[in-house]
Amino acid sequence: MSEASLQGKIDAPTDAERAFLQRGLRQPGRKLPLFDDDGQPVDAVLIRICIARGWAERWFRNPIEPDWLVCRLTDNGAAAAIETRDPPRSDAISSM
Repeated sequence: MSEASLQGKIDAPTDAERAFLQRGLRQPGRKLPLFDDDGQPVDAVLIRICIARGWAERWFRNPIEPDWLVCRLTDNGAAAAIETRDPPRSDAISSM
């Protein structure tokens, strides 16, 4: 595997990260959610990973809840949200 293709695998979001990023595509200003569909807070670690990878950026600080990570999707985050993972290669499956 080439270094470039390995780098692409490292930078690909996990399913949870991709689902989080995709929710920003549907929001005005690409705002990312603070809560999941069940009303539970989104894991701050997941948000921080997305910020560290350049997929999200802090938008503003909430004066009422200063510990909340109010973020929006970056252009790189939007691209990561809509990218599809490569399907398994048929030769990799047949060699099992």
